[in-house]
Amino acid sequence: MSTESQKNKSKSKAEVSGSETILEKLRGNTPWIFGDTLRKPRINFPRFSSRRGLDLPSPSKNLGLILIYIVLFVLQTGVLYIIYRNPPAVGATQEGNPIFLYPSVNDQFIIEGIIASVVIFLSSIGYLFLYQASKYVYDRNTAIKILAIGFILILMSFVILQLMLGTKTQALRQFLQNLINQY
Repeated sequence: MSTESQKNKSKSKAEVSGSETILEKLRGNTPWIFGDTLRKPRINFPRFSSRRGLDLPSPSKNLGLILIYIVLFVLQTGVLYIIYRNPPAVGATQEGNPIFLYPSVNDQFIIEGIIASVVIFLSSIGYLFLYQASKYVYDRNTAIKILAIGFILILMSFVILQLMLGTKTQALRQFLQNLINQY
């Protein structure tokens, strides 16, 4: 057995199956990339020269954030729904009393979409406050105040949206009637 192990040791690396590294296998197939050193191909892009230099200042990140929030607010109000369906702004009961929430889940008044969008916007501001609180790691009192404001805004918007949905589905009215009937 010792003679066989000596023969195996005397074999070159190329003779042993599966002993090549990935780099050695690739070097044989692609010599232009993996030669003696790793080369990066150079690409010369043409340089265009403008006759007039136009240096525009780049907008700040806050402006971009404000534009994103404006677009989200417009989309959340249901502008596409309003354009497509033409719903009334506010409804009224048989007696003439105004109602702000459409009794069906599948439709909405214009004012309902605006109110829901404002509430969702307040929730997103709450999430921004949560993010801002993470910047005051070493000032604990300020961080707790900002966190509290953020949590209050998020919780308040969640409760308002749930009340709106409960009113639309008549589930809130039935729950309150059952509660009154029990007591």
